Amino acid sequence: MRSSRAIALACLGSLAFGVAKDSVAQGQASPPEATEWTKTAEDAFVYGFPMVMNYAVFYSYFVDEASPEYKAPINQLYNTARVYTPKDTAVVTPNSDTPYSFVAMDLRAEPFVICNPEIEKSRYFSVQLVDMYTFNYGYTGSRATGNGAACHMVAGPGWKGEKPEGIAKVFRSETDFSLAIIRTQLFAPTDIENVKKIQAGYRGETLSQFLKKPAPPAAPAIEWPKIDKKLADADPYAYLNFVLQFAPPTGPAAVEAPLRARFAKIGVEAGKPFSVEKLTPEQKAGLEMGVKSGVEKIKQKVEALGKEENGWRVATKGFGDRQMYAGDWTLRAAAAMAGIYGNDAVEALYPMLVADSDGKQPDCSTNRYTLTFPAGQLPPANAFWSVTMYDGKTQLLVANPIDRYLINSPMLPSLKQNPDGSLTLYLQKDSPGADKEANWLPAPAGPIYVVLRLYWPKSQALDGTWRPAPLVRLE
Repeated sequence: MRSSRAIALACLGSLAFGVAKDSVAQGQASPPEATEWTKTAEDAFVYGFPMVMNYAVFYSYFVDEASPEYKAPINQLYNTARVYTPKDTAVVTPNSDTPYSFVAMDLRAEPFVICNPEIEKSRYFSVQLVDMYTFNYGYTGSRATGNGAACHMVAGPGWKGEKPEGIAKVFRSETDFSLAIIRTQLFAPTDIENVKKIQAGYRGETLSQFLKKPAPPAAPAIEWPKIDKKLADADPYAYLNFVLQFAPPTGPAAVEAPLRARFAKIGVEAGKPFSVEKLTPEQKAGLEMGVKSGVEKIKQKVEALGKEENGWRVATKGFGDRQMYAGDWTLRAAAAMAGIYGNDAVEALYPMLVADSDGKQPDCSTNRYTLTFPAGQLPPANAFWSVTMYDGKTQLLVANPIDRYLINSPMLPSLKQNPDGSLTLYLQKDSPGADKEANWLPAPAGPIYVVLRLYWPKSQALDGTWRPAPLVRLE
């Protein structure tokens, strides 16, 4: 990501986090001795892609106070008392259903505690725990732990201790820094004051603050390197080296030791400097080719995520923990490229539109479309569902005259059903007419990207019994 769009859309990138193109002449072939170097560079790029992408967001949200995306200092919980709009550009395919709360946790000196108030059972909320690998290593909330008031603790890789009194559960992060993403359901615009009250009840504090005891010695201060697309393009592996120092190959991460040793042969080592300028022309060429092939490999994986159902790409495997990925670093990178910080499928399912019913890429510059859910076949979710429109080129929300970026199940009372009980949504750039405008999802005048979200999906959505409805082009 990036502050503004500069960093994040590198994830869609023509040369995401690439090496300077003038490092090797156009068309220059890779020397035979560079083959292994190039392959290692590709593998290291794919492995590190989500980690560098995550650092870009981390820096923009919690380090760079001058960033328009800045939220709060590390170890301070921040509430966004609104849903995302086209002005929010740091994260691709942002969810505009649930106001977010965030906290970046420094777990080096001591664990961190996150508490939630009691929340009415009809309102969905979740706390997603993401480490610097971009693994989803834990959840609390409606599905995972219920809506009762509770406090949970997050401990880093170096913490050794027992669960304190008053803590419902301890979650272990494999990295020294971690991110908690809290989603609180908004029923309607008029419901925002209720959401604000709930957010005011969220607490994030260090363990010593929670226990009201003296704090342990502080961890060393960190000089955070600035990151933007230009800087990352010039020296991508340097950022990976920086991040790796907070991701020790211990505990579950010990399985990475052979991989890290291999990466070290091209200079990818935790905490070490990495300078493209010091490499030979052949090595620079190998890096560039490794990055290019790595980007293509990730993009190909994105296109192959899940299986296609009625023009939607449905992936029940894409986001998860270390065990789920099982060493498939390309899948982890593809998940970040498709939409970093996505939930596990059991928490939220994300069918992504890839083609209309004619098998063509949807484009609203000249076309109009309908999406019709047959009677009794609305998306099956225990919490709620939504259909969100994005610009097909940027994967960002689309500005429109009625400020509507999605249609979701809480809006059902205001939507117009067809006589047979089915529900038709109109996806187009211009109003479909006053009689249909209640069901209008405004689109850009160009390619569109649509995501169907099912929060806490029911079993029929996960096992394929239910299939999303096709997008049909109007003649």
